[in-house]
Amino acid sequence: MIQAVLFDMDGVLVDSEEFICKAAIIMFKEKGLSVREKDFIPFIGMGENRYLGGVASVYNFPFDAIEDKKRTYEIYREITRGRLSPLSGVPEFINKCKEKGLKIAVATSADEIKMITNLTEIGIPTSTFDATVNGLEVDRKKPFPDIYLEAARRIGINPQNCLVVEDAISGEKAGKAAGCKVLAILGSFRAEEFMLADWKTESLLTAPEDCLNW
Repeated sequence: MIQAVLFDMDGVLVDSEEFICKAAIIMFKEKGLSVREKDFIPFIGMGENRYLGGVASVYNFPFDAIEDKKRTYEIYREITRGRLSPLSGVPEFINKCKEKGLKIAVATSADEIKMITNLTEIGIPTSTFDATVNGLEVDRKKPFPDIYLEAARRIGINPQNCLVVEDAISGEKAGKAAGCKVLAILGSFRAEEFMLADWKTESLLTAPEDCLNW
């Protein structure tokens, strides 16, 4: 029986992929490396260490996790100010969860600073949720299940009674490995690429009713 919903953030609650990608491209350019948007696709949903570090490794380019992330986030905050909004159906879906008495949590591979920036900008602050887990709080990132297991632990719900909402293949795998049911949001990846999801939808506005009734 469903008792909680665990939300990924990027691509589920807010579409910030364009901005973090742009910020990363600018950061690398400042360091003398020209990279392309498509270079980041294999690393979506794995946290900024892997998102940035993975691209750097492809080009055999040096990567300083602390300084390079710091600069990327500085650029990110500048270019997202006043430009982020919740994705279609997000406020309504969250309200529906609350009306049903379900606990809700955010489990994002992003660092805390990005999580807070995004949720504040879209008007759904961290206080909206019963718990949050960010990428700095787990050693193994998605597709490992650790972040969803930790989110379930923090809200005191068995993972088997949790619905994970994801838009990335790595997150889908993480949710299923944790023992949760998964609702896949299409956009970053095509429907046929989600091989494990229990439900698939274009947005939370069109999410099937039975994903919250099992």
